[in-house]
Amino acid sequence: MSIAEQIYKVAKPLPESLALEALYFIQCLNSKNADRAEMYDLTRAQEIVMKHVLDNQDDEVWDDVTL
Repeated sequence: MSIAEQIYKVAKPLPESLALEALYFIQCLNSKNADRAEMYDLTRAQEIVMKHVLDNQDDEVWDDVTL
């Protein structure tokens, strides 16, 4: 049985108000996950753009910087 099926099985007998609360919670988790993915994409894009600055041989002060 998949996780989604297990969630459905547990949520099915809940009263409407609790089922709605569970739905909102799951939507919140989805939103957080999307935010994390977007932040990762933005961080990765920044690393790519800044690579030429951070890998500059004339500027050793940046050698120990981690992104």
